[in-house]
Amino acid sequence: MNDTQVVAIGQAVGQAEAVLSRLLAGVLARTGTSRQDYIAMQRLTALGGEASRYEYVNDLSSWLHVDLWGAGELAGSLAQAGLLDDGDGMVRFAPPGAALRDQITGAASAVTRALLAPVDPADLATTIRTLEQVTARARTVLEGSREGSPDELSGAGGAR
Repeated sequence: MNDTQVVAIGQAVGQAEAVLSRLLAGVLARTGTSRQDYIAMQRLTALGGEASRYEYVNDLSSWLHVDLWGAGELAGSLAQAGLLDDGDGMVRFAPPGAALRDQITGAASAVTRALLAPVDPADLATTIRTLEQVTARARTVLEGSREGSPDELSGAGGAR
């Protein structure tokens, strides 16, 4: 990959993220949901809709880049709001939380579906695979001992 491609992918991903985030912000505003609460609900969905409190709080801490205390408080606030059931050491969606998640997902999917309709399905599949690979590699770097040093990716870091 040459420098022009590196710049192009960075710009393309950044611009897409900015525009899609604005669209999502509109959906969240209509439902009165904060971005942090939305991400917390999405993480529970990614964990299968149910997880041990320990697993869920650790996952939130990692994805939201907050300490375990903050992640635990977020989980607790969603439970207090009636969106999550947080008992017997397990966290799962309460009926109002599942309904809110479905409302947000439905509204966001309607917008996304319209945007993606003209895109070739094979191109879309390649884009998804590529972004998943880049995301996984970037998370590995961020979670590594060098806390995401750009030198680690380029091999220019040397011994520390």
